[in-house]
Parts: sequence; structure tokens; C-alpha cells
Amino acid sequence: MKPIAIQQVAEIVGGQFQDASTNVSGQVTSVTIDSRTAELGQLFIAIRGENFDGHDYIAAAMEKGACCAIADRPVKVARPVIIVEDTIKALGQLASWYRGQLSSKVIAITGSAGKTSTRQMMYDVLSQFYRCRQAPKSFNNNIGVPLTILSAEADDEILLLELGTNAPGEIAELTRLARPDVAVVTFVGPAHLAGFGTVDNILKEKASIAEGLEAGGTLYTNGDQPELVEYVKKTYDTEVVTFGTDETCDIIGIELQADGSKGSLTIENQRIKVPLSGMAALMNALTVWSVCRDLKIPLSDFSGIIGRLRPVSMRLEVQTVGPVTILNDCYNANPASMANALSCLRSFRKNGTERLVFIAGLMGELGESSAQFHCELGERAAAEEVDVLLACGEFAADVVFGAVHSKRKVLVQAFENTGQLCDNLHKYIQPDDIVLVKGSRLAGLEKAVERLKELFG
Repeated sequence: MKPIAIQQVAEIVGGQFQDASTNVSGQVTSVTIDSRTAELGQLFIAIRGENFDGHDYIAAAMEKGACCAIADRPVKVARPVIIVEDTIKALGQLASWYRGQLSSKVIAITGSAGKTSTRQMMYDVLSQFYRCRQAPKSFNNNIGVPLTILSAEADDEILLLELGTNAPGEIAELTRLARPDVAVVTFVGPAHLAGFGTVDNILKEKASIAEGLEAGGTLYTNGDQPELVEYVKKTYDTEVVTFGTDETCDIIGIELQADGSKGSLTIENQRIKVPLSGMAALMNALTVWSVCRDLKIPLSDFSGIIGRLRPVSMRLEVQTVGPVTILNDCYNANPASMANALSCLRSFRKNGTERLVFIAGLMGELGESSAQFHCELGERAAAEEVDVLLACGEFAADVVFGAVHSKRKVLVQAFENTGQLCDNLHKYIQPDDIVLVKGSRLAGLEKAVERLKELFG
């Protein structure tokens, strides 16, 4: 980041130094909330979490070189400490100020599914033409977004941000902080219903990314969802560009074909090969092209870069473990992403003899509709010709119920938790099986992947 005087940091966040006699003549050269990675010249911001308090680590951060800290209470250290009422709010204030100092074009991405994969794909393309920066992980909340903004350097040309939410108003708050030049809504579907109640409320929340758009900015949105397009055009006075497979879209992809670990689609009469699994990856590629096109990137160059992509970790990541093929999609789950993953699993069956196995964890934050959505997941698994369904967690019985009451015979088993599932995998998984492992982060299904590696690796 561009260096900021310690004294100026205090003024930006409206804080007071806990000791007026402390020397505050230095400069901040970067920001962290993790004392383990603290280094010379950093500002350490003490964040309170459910199971930790960053104030307990201020001294450790300073021992590693942090030049000052922001805290909400006094601490006994020799270096400057800026006292504020709310350290997370102060982080946002500092990031908002810093955003105004940047000359970078800011691109912000949101959606019920595909945010991280789309951001990574966009980075892979744009970084070949521009000095481009993104978060190292899915930093998409009121802590991660400010930290990503503050990580930007003076010569960055593009800053890619991912905006997430699980409660009303969060996207609007983040986009007003980020003030994007380009905003993208990948897809709207049932996710975090516990916080929103209805899909219509989710649509409005995702569309609110337009509220922070800079003057002259552009909103790119999924044209295959006409209700989304209608809402944003009616609600926001901004340029809207649509992408999708419908002929009414501004950027159209046709002949989408997913085939196991790869797929392809046609854009502007050119066949684009995408070495990633699932139909969603093809839509992600179309989403990315809609932005890259307006940044004057040639379609031939785009196609070449897309053809060399690698999957994002734990997002339909194909792993061969001895005689077993694993589709590792343990990062997150909602009804739409589950449907995409199951369709992808089915596309891996080549000769009809391989067994398709679905290891299903729970889909989190679906509120009162949780049991219904999990039952429908079991039905969907059966419809996609899954042979073995192993479900774990709170709604495992609902998943199994949905599969059992379908017209297709499926071997099913429910487990109380991931540990119990792992202890029984050896009874169900056979050589040559193709295994989809998918659930919300809360399920911790990466443990099942590790157990499969132990059994067959």
C-alpha cells in the first residue's frame, strides 16, 4: 500500500493516541489483523472474534515489527496505539479513505454462487494485460474487503473485489466502501435464506451492489434471470450489460457443453474450451468475457488464457486417488451449486459401468426451508443417476428421504456427523467409483477427502 503517516491514520479513523507522549512520527506501510504475519512498518488492527480477541496479540505484533495498533481499549505497549470505539468500523474508514487515493479500476463481484471462481478466472485473464490485484482467499466481508483494498499498491491498474453477504444491507455497505467502476452479479438463487427469508430479498440484496457504483460505472448482470434484469433496470440509473444464453442478452454464449473435467461454449462464433468441471464454469467464463470484452481484450487471447486455467481449490477440483476419481467441492454449498455439481458428476460417467457416489454435507443458512431443500437435494441426486448417496449432518435424513422416495433405486446411508461418515467410508467406496464430495464449510467434508486418500492413495 501507499505509506500513510501514523498521525494521519489517527485522523482518518477519528481516534486518539492512548499516550500523548509516544513518538508518532513514523509511517504505516501495510495493514494486518493477524499478529502471526506481522512485519516491519505494519499497522495492526485488533479485531474481536467469537473465540479470540486481537487485543491480546498487540504486543506480539509489535515484537515482529508492527509500528502501531488500533484498539478499542488501552494496552501496555511502547509503540503508538490509536484508541477508537469500534476497530472494525475503523478498518472500514481507513479502507474507504484509501480507496479514494487509488487510480486503479475497481471491479466488484457478487452473487449467490460463482463469486470466487469468477473472480479468480477474471484475475487469470486480466493479470496478463494489466497490473492486477485480488485477495488471496475469499475475503468478501466487512473485514476482508477493506483489507483487500488496503493491500493495493500505487501502480495497480485493476483491483478485484468479492462482496458476500448473509444479512440484508451488507452488500450496499460494502459497495459504498469499495465504490467500484464495474460491478458484476453472477447469479441469484436460494442461499442464506435464514437471513433473507425469500429469494426475492436475496435478489434485491445482490442487486444493491449498484448503489456504490462510481459515476459512469457499469453493472454486468445475468441476463438468463429476467427478474434480476428487470429489477436493476427499474431501480438503478446506471448502464446495465447482460450476459447469458438467452438471445435477448447483450453478450451471448451458445452451445454450452460440459463433459467431465472440461467443457466448451461458443462466443461470437469462436469455440472456447474451458478445462474446468460443470456448466457453472462455462457461465463463469461468459461472465468474465463480458467484462474483458469492454476492457479491449481480444477474444483470441481470452480463449487461449481460459484454455490453460486450473480449478480453484475445493471447487469441483478433480483429484485422482489410485483407482478413485474425486470431485472435491468442499468449500461451500447451496441448492444451485449442488445442482451444478450433481450434473457435473453425471457427466463423468463414460461407459455406464462406473458408480457415481455423492457424499453430501449440509447446506447452511437455509432457514425454515432447510428440510425441504435437503429433501429436494436427495431427489435431484437420484434424478442425476447417483448410485450411492452418503449424507451427513443435521439434515442427512431429509436428503436420504428424498432419494429413497424417488423412482430410481439408490444405495443410501445417513450419518450424524462427518466423523461418523469418515469412519464408514471403507464400507461403501469401491475402486473405479467417481465420488462427489460437497457441503457447506460447516460440514468440514475435506476430512472425507483425506480419508479417501488414506484408503486408496
